[in-house]
Amino acid sequence: MSIKHKVIWHLLRPPVALFLHIKFGYTSCRVRSRELPDNYIVLANHATDFDPLMVATSFRRQMYCVGSEHISRWKRAYPIIKFLVGPIMRKKGMSASHAIIDILRKLKHGERVFMFAEGVRTWDGVTCPIAPTTGQLVKKAGCGLVTYKLVGGYFISPGWSKHTRRGYCRGDVVNIYTKEQLAAMSVDEINAAIVRDLYEDAYARQAESPRVYRGKRLAEGIENLLFICPECGEFESITSSGSEAKCSHCGMTLKFDKYGMISGTRFTTVRELAAWQKEHIIKAAERGEAYTVRAASLALVDGDTQIIERGEATLGPDGFVMGGVHIPLCDIDDMAFHGRRKVVFSCKKSYYELTPNEGVNAIKFVWLYKELVRISSLEASGI
Repeated sequence: MSIKHKVIWHLLRPPVALFLHIKFGYTSCRVRSRELPDNYIVLANHATDFDPLMVATSFRRQMYCVGSEHISRWKRAYPIIKFLVGPIMRKKGMSASHAIIDILRKLKHGERVFMFAEGVRTWDGVTCPIAPTTGQLVKKAGCGLVTYKLVGGYFISPGWSKHTRRGYCRGDVVNIYTKEQLAAMSVDEINAAIVRDLYEDAYARQAESPRVYRGKRLAEGIENLLFICPECGEFESITSSGSEAKCSHCGMTLKFDKYGMISGTRFTTVRELAAWQKEHIIKAAERGEAYTVRAASLALVDGDTQIIERGEATLGPDGFVMGGVHIPLCDIDDMAFHGRRKVVFSCKKSYYELTPNEGVNAIKFVWLYKELVRISSLEASGI
C-alpha cells in the first residue's frame, strides 16, 4: 500500500478536473466512497488519451490504472508518471498474463484498479469488442466491480486525429456490483453485464441529441483511418488539411462540420466509412489478398526499441514480410494498434512495433490480421 500514491491522488484530482473542464468541457459524477465496495475493479469504455484522468475525477479513493506498455518507453515522461501514479503495464498485441498477475496482487492487498475493458481506443465511435477473459479476471479477483461510461469522448478527441475539440463530454458510473453479486453470476453473465453497461455509439447519441464540438482542424489525420477513397476506390490517396480531406486521384472532398458529421460523399459519418472499409477487408481476406504499407520502420522492443528494418511491409495469408523479416501468420500471437499510427504484435517471445511514415496508413494491417485469423480458425474447425 503506497501512502505516496494516495496523497498524490487526493492533491491532483481537483486541478485535473478543472483542467479537463476548461480544455474539453468535461464533467463527471462524484461517487461517494460509502456507496462502493471495500476494493473493486473499475471498467470503462475507451475513447481518448485523457480517459484515465477523466475516470479518476469521479473517485475519491486512489486507484491503480492499467496502461499500455508503450508509455514506459517515454524516456522523459514515464519516470514522472511512474512516481505519481505507479501504473500497471500491459503489452498490447500479446498475452496479458503479467498484467493480470499484477492486477490480482493489488486487489488481494485491498487496493483498487481501473482499466479499459476494450484495451484499445474506439476509432469509429462505437465501443470495441471486449475480450471474454475480462469476465474471468473479474470472477477470479473476488472483489466488487464498477462499470463507468464516458460519453462524448470520441468527438472531443477522435482516435485518428492528433487535434482535440471542445464540447459535451461526461463520465458516469453505470452500475456497482458487489462481490456477492458477482459470485452468484457466471463468467458469461459478467461479460454480458460489462458489454451492456459500456456499449456506446457516439453517432447514434449525436443523432438523438446533436452537440457542437468546436475545433480548428476537424479533418486532419483522417487518413490514419481512411485508406480507400469512398468514391473512386483508390488506395492511400487521401490527404487532409483543416476541416477537409481530399482524394488526389479523383478530387473527392470530404468536409467535417462542428457536429462531427461529414459531407461530400455518400457517407455521413466516420462510423459508416469505417464499416465500409471493414467490408472491403473481409472480401480481400476471403480472396486471399495481401495489404502493403509502402513506407515504415520495424522495431524489436525489448526494454529498448531497436529498429531492424525500414521500407515496405506486407501482411497477407502467408504472414508478415518486411525486408529480411518473415513471420508466418500462425506464429503471430496477436496484433493491436496503439496511438494513431503504430501497430504492435508478438511472435513467440519477440515483440515488434511497426511505425508507418507520416501520412501512411497501417490500421488496415490490424483489421486484416483479425479477419485472416477468423477465416483460418473456421477452416481449422471444418466450417
